[in-house]
Amino acid sequence: MSTPPPSPSPQATDASAGLPFTPRTNHLLMLEFGDREDWDDPRREWRRLFSELLGTFMLVVVAAGGGILHAQGKISLPAAVVAPGLMVLGIILFMGAISGAHLNPAVSLAFALRGDFPWKRVPGYIIVQLIGATLACLFLVAVLGNIEHAGATLPGPGYANWQAFLFEMLLTAVLVSVILGTASAAQNVGAIAALGVGGYIALAGLWSAPVSGTSMNPARSFGPALVSGDFTSYWVYVAGPLAGALLAVGCAYVLRGRGGDAIAYAAGSGVLGEGRREASLGLAHDIDSGSTVAPGMADTDSPI
Repeated sequence: MSTPPPSPSPQATDASAGLPFTPRTNHLLMLEFGDREDWDDPRREWRRLFSELLGTFMLVVVAAGGGILHAQGKISLPAAVVAPGLMVLGIILFMGAISGAHLNPAVSLAFALRGDFPWKRVPGYIIVQLIGATLACLFLVAVLGNIEHAGATLPGPGYANWQAFLFEMLLTAVLVSVILGTASAAQNVGAIAALGVGGYIALAGLWSAPVSGTSMNPARSFGPALVSGDFTSYWVYVAGPLAGALLAVGCAYVLRGRGGDAIAYAAGSGVLGEGRREASLGLAHDIDSGSTVAPGMADTDSPI
């Protein structure tokens, strides 16, 4: 017979959420996220914005840089399209808890529409994402030269803008569905979400890059367009991802109901806010222990 896990210490309780945590849990949280007072200070909002700027810079350096090197014949197409997925995986794991690691205006809007991200922070996120993408392309042009429109995403030879638009809409709808799904308490997958998101980006690139370039991200396409001065097909990479994000939000509502649970909010907004860290881990603990049912999944446990 298995021994039940020890009950959490009643002394380690978060007053704002009423969720118990052991001293060991609190210590691990501090090691991972730093001092609580420092992170919860509203004057630290710049940390989130810097996280998004840095993360988007890193993503676009890899994505656009891979496009440039592939055009030069230095790397294969599979390498160029898989690399961004691996980069996103790493970014989510190492700083997703700070800002949510959106790296993409379509993702920021989707989280906000789901109630997992405050609307007042959306403009700042989008601005720094665009800045990060632009800085990445300026770096690439300075080092490698303005090759292939600075790594721009463009419809492939023989494909029209409308075809690329439909591909971008579909690809982004699935990407955002993966992000929203793995972020929700209904799935409760934690850090494994990074594998799902990064793996999907790599998979999407492997089969769709010849058609649209597999951007799925208005910021990723904005940087090369601005630096190269070529906005010819840029509308495809704004309208397609935004339409796809809206479809994904609609699907998420049908599948799981309204968003806004503690786990999804922590995934979409980071855990710098007051009580968010404890609320997220507390809900995950309750779901794992069977003491509560994940939001959006209450009806699935009833007999048919």
